[in-house]
Amino acid sequence: MLEHGGRLRVAAQRYGIAEGDWLDLSTGIAPYSWPLPSVPISAWARLPELDDGLEEAARQYYGTDQLLAVAGSQAAIQALPRLRERCRVGVLSPCYAEHSAAWRREGHELVEIDADTAERELDRFDVVLVVNPTNPTGLLLSPERLLAWHARLAQRGGWLLVDEAFIDCTPEQSLAGHCPRPGLLVLRSFGKFFGMAGIRLGFVLAEPRLLDTLNEWLGPWTISGPARAVAKAILLDQPGRALQRQRLLQDGQRLEGLLRDCGLPPTGGSALFQWLARNDAPILHDFLARRGILTRLFEHPASLRLGLPPDATSWARLQRALTEYIRERP
Repeated sequence: MLEHGGRLRVAAQRYGIAEGDWLDLSTGIAPYSWPLPSVPISAWARLPELDDGLEEAARQYYGTDQLLAVAGSQAAIQALPRLRERCRVGVLSPCYAEHSAAWRREGHELVEIDADTAERELDRFDVVLVVNPTNPTGLLLSPERLLAWHARLAQRGGWLLVDEAFIDCTPEQSLAGHCPRPGLLVLRSFGKFFGMAGIRLGFVLAEPRLLDTLNEWLGPWTISGPARAVAKAILLDQPGRALQRQRLLQDGQRLEGLLRDCGLPPTGGSALFQWLARNDAPILHDFLARRGILTRLFEHPASLRLGLPPDATSWARLQRALTEYIRERP
């Protein structure tokens, strides 16, 4: 299993700090709770129905008429490499490590590529994989640029696979509205923007034939009845969505400013996280962890990702710890 953020119990055991005393900034998931709608008893008692309105609510939200609900975008990440013969895959790096692991597991040839040189290399690949904005760097590529990449790949039966897990705060940058197109696959995560990662829900946007194949491979009832009921209500909550987007954008800017004011200017980031590429990243990660603040540590390159604090007390706690680090650093 690859390393991920959110492993709070492991951190609690390692540092001897009770789980309830931690400030977990390691995941990049919205920290604000969403008012949960009531779930009908039938959602618990019966097998999930596909005509319950979830897909229609998702089509309205994402602006496309072709999508498939999956048990978190992770389910699609692991399944999609099995739908192609072994091929050469270009991965815009650094990015979410599960993508490369899934394609490599199925015997595909993986090549890391850079955004600055990708145009020159596109014709080498059958599949190009992009996380947009990139996790953990926050790099955001324009729709126009990605659509140009897609056009070149699609001409020879290739795929452009775009993971938009962190794009909900900037929907104008999404390729969702350009789906379906042959060879264009877009993954959307429900849990991060809505702060409900535990619901395990995501969507694949692609051409119908590919979605049918993926659906057949995944099998029936991949999303539980209660999850479908909750997600449908939230996707239809337009005022709630607008408020969430505004709050996340504001707090993303606030976190960037806090880090900069503390003498730790971010290297990149998005509304949901900020990224610090630093040689002392392991030292900073350990310093914060000893004070009950969990961040996501990356080895290559040496860097930290910090998510958003959930409340005023947490913001003050983070600022105090970062100020102490700068003051005590040799």
